[in-house]
Amino acid sequence: MNIFYDENMPFAAEFFADLGILTPFSGRSLSANDVSDADVLLVRSITKVNEALLNENTQLSFVGTATIGVDHIDQGYLAHRNINFNSAPGCNAISVAEYVLSAMVVLAERYLLTLSGLTVGIIGAGNTGSRLSEKLTALNIAHVLCDPILAENSTDERCFVTLEQALSCDVISLHVPLTREGEHPTYHLLDADRLSQLNESQILINACRGEVIDNQALLKMKQAGHPLKLVLDVWEAEPNILTPLIEYCEITTAHIAGYSLEGKARGTEMLYRALCQQLNISPNKHLSGFLPTPQVDSVEIKQEFDEILLNQMVKMVYDVRRDDAIFRQQINIQGFDHIRKSYPTRREFSSISVGLNNVSSLDVIHQLGFNKKLG
Repeated sequence: MNIFYDENMPFAAEFFADLGILTPFSGRSLSANDVSDADVLLVRSITKVNEALLNENTQLSFVGTATIGVDHIDQGYLAHRNINFNSAPGCNAISVAEYVLSAMVVLAERYLLTLSGLTVGIIGAGNTGSRLSEKLTALNIAHVLCDPILAENSTDERCFVTLEQALSCDVISLHVPLTREGEHPTYHLLDADRLSQLNESQILINACRGEVIDNQALLKMKQAGHPLKLVLDVWEAEPNILTPLIEYCEITTAHIAGYSLEGKARGTEMLYRALCQQLNISPNKHLSGFLPTPQVDSVEIKQEFDEILLNQMVKMVYDVRRDDAIFRQQINIQGFDHIRKSYPTRREFSSISVGLNNVSSLDVIHQLGFNKKLG
């Protein structure tokens, strides 16, 4: 069995080595000829899987994307070909939530804001929005959820607000899939009209899909002097992004919010298990067996938990300013895809065990995602 996989899928060789002949590829440049004899195709979000890519292949039986989003996959075409398709919903949800929290911590420090005094509008309450909600709840930060599709689902008992209500919060964080059709399309969800309704004190964070915001309208608004604070991890027309927008952003990154080692590797593991199920074999490999020990794996804290300590702990694991600096320095030299491909290892809060004398504070730390230190 010929298994073709994106070279940026961590531990792909380790997970799939026993299942077939492995061939890594560069996700952006993959061609129909490259995958003409693939039985299994494993991609990430930069590879469009459609008839144009697969028209020379007659034997493909499994396509998997190690990502939450699936807008790069022509699922109708795969179904027509009877090719099994699997994605990795929720694999990097924690990573994206921690990216947003790091951005909030950085901007709170930069502008002398009190996090507990802010309101956050989470637009999109699926896996990622839910993980962010859990972390904000642990920190007692007021927030609302906006998700019209889930709001119409009678089995979801959470309270939802309208888009207008979510857009009135101090911080707006976008976590929706990219859709162009249906009752609630998200393409240019924030168009010129909705952007113009945002006020000077708000923070807008986009870590889902670039096309959810009209980037040209956003640039025009910023060039006109609107002081909206921007955090952009995703951009329209990646990798050929609207570079003049960069200078108007507080934090800019190259679509890496979900790029923690754990987040990317969970996607690999989920596809491994899905392929094992299709092949009717028992999976015998686990992510925990491949993750390396982090440089700092445990800390002992002697003080009460407060926003200063939160600032220190978040930055100890992930300081988004590192990725912002890399992006600004390299985007016009190395390019968007190079920044993603050479992304330095980043871990999640769960990689660190925390010891804390105060039991209630330790519970908060644990709810944020850090492990409790035993003993």
